[in-house]
Amino acid sequence: MTKRKFGLLISSVVATGAILGACGTSDEGTKETDKGTTGNKGTGTEENLTIAMVTDVGGVDDKSFNQSAWEGIQKWGTDNGLKKGDNGFDYLQSKSDADYNTNLNSLIRRDFDLVFGVGFLMNDAIHEIANQKPDAKLAIIDSAVDAPNVASVLFKEQEGSFLAGVVAAEMSKTGKIGFIGGQKIPVIERFEAGFIEGAKAANPNIVIDRYYAEAFDKAELGKTAANRMYSSGVDIIFHAAGGTGNGVFTEAKERKEKDPNANVWVIGVDADQYAEGQVGDKNVTLTSMLKGVSTAVIDIANRTKEGKFPGGETLVYGLAENGVGLADSRGAIPADVLKSVEEYKAKIAAGEIVVPEKPAK
Repeated sequence: MTKRKFGLLISSVVATGAILGACGTSDEGTKETDKGTTGNKGTGTEENLTIAMVTDVGGVDDKSFNQSAWEGIQKWGTDNGLKKGDNGFDYLQSKSDADYNTNLNSLIRRDFDLVFGVGFLMNDAIHEIANQKPDAKLAIIDSAVDAPNVASVLFKEQEGSFLAGVVAAEMSKTGKIGFIGGQKIPVIERFEAGFIEGAKAANPNIVIDRYYAEAFDKAELGKTAANRMYSSGVDIIFHAAGGTGNGVFTEAKERKEKDPNANVWVIGVDADQYAEGQVGDKNVTLTSMLKGVSTAVIDIANRTKEGKFPGGETLVYGLAENGVGLADSRGAIPADVLKSVEEYKAKIAAGEIVVPEKPAK
């Protein structure tokens, strides 16, 4: 079967800034000023913008959401001649939510011009620091903070997840698929809602097993949930659980190692998680639901360097803007299913199908 790519994110599209929907106010076009007397650059300078990020509890190497953001930070930094560390680009990792405020303040004190908070869980911390440090330029991924010095980034995860649901329902041999989420928060509910809608659209009789681990850093919980699901007849699991989802891959790979013919698949999240599914010469990753986290980070950094920091705006990326999509399946998905995915994708992008943000009760 010829390999085919579909739904891939195009960083150059995101970087142009043409793909976003905005609300609120903006300081676009304002000149940036020099560092203030507090030692915090705040507004920064166009010539030597420095950037940094704070992870949520999933960690910078979660092979998913935080890692994608860090990859964007690194790429932008190196492309602009910066090095890791002060006066360049960096990150701080949060071991618990108690670290959020401390880490954000630390990066501001270290004179980083633009500081990202990664994840919905950092909403309160970003809001508090934004009020305390009105000259700081902050950005938050996966949440909206109403403050003139905060750029907010949201994705239509439900749209990309709809496509993942279509793939799962059309490829399931047992008629049973699963969803494993991290915490039950709005962003993860968008993943769940889209997955369910897509699966039901493709097969109204599909059975969907759902589980929330209530944690993004507990791989053991993901493994246990996956074991239960696979044992009950589920053959494809979509996870939206950060580091917890690593346990889903572990369980699927162990089953594949014991029985090379085992019909177990994982749909990854946020980044292309194909490498996570490798088992010898086989792979348990069916595809991954991609989010342009890295490209959104680059977009905001570019705007800020140009003196157009989108403070007070909420930038929204969906299928129509190439902000979400599915990763290359490396031939795992047959042509007829890929065709079905493309048809649904076109309808969603055109507004013919509106995917709900919350799962039905």
